[in-house]
Amino acid sequence: MKLVVAGPFGVGKTTLIRTLSEIATLHTEEAMTETGRPVDDLAGLPEKATTTVAVDFGRLTLPGNVVLYMFGTPGQRRFFPLWQDIARGAVGALVLADTRRLADSFEIMDMVEEQGLPYAVAVNRFPDAPEHAVEVLRTHLDLHAATPLLLCDARERDSSLDALIALAEHVLDALPAAPATSDPATADPATPEQP
Repeated sequence: MKLVVAGPFGVGKTTLIRTLSEIATLHTEEAMTETGRPVDDLAGLPEKATTTVAVDFGRLTLPGNVVLYMFGTPGQRRFFPLWQDIARGAVGALVLADTRRLADSFEIMDMVEEQGLPYAVAVNRFPDAPEHAVEVLRTHLDLHAATPLLLCDARERDSSLDALIALAEHVLDALPAAPATSDPATADPATPEQP
């Protein structure tokens, strides 16, 4: 399964993929520069020193030989065309959110919905971030009742794994049912057989 890990700038996408990947991750993080400061809003991110400029990639094998390929995308608007290319062929998206900047997630969720991807939202817990009940967050994020919403800590494997498993289950539930195998004994007699 190809999955996209999306979210606004500085929300923990690279950290989550590094935490979960069973292989050495591919990441394209670069140092933030003074030139980028007016472009990238660092409000609420005083410690932020690097940013993803292309893609993060990791792999995780779940029980039952379900292999998840995780593609992390940059969160800044100027990278949205790249996001669309990375999302091509994905079966779902995990959208990370931050309660300090919850409104920043709307644009990302809109893009995911425009791509037609099923998604789950994981609110990444930061030490200085306000905490809210899941029901309150669901209301503020205006999520559909079927969209999974979880609290996680991208630095903790079990917590991140729970979020990814919730997404994988949601994606599997959203897949169309496979057509039943054709049984000649129950075939419609009005339908001629193909040679």
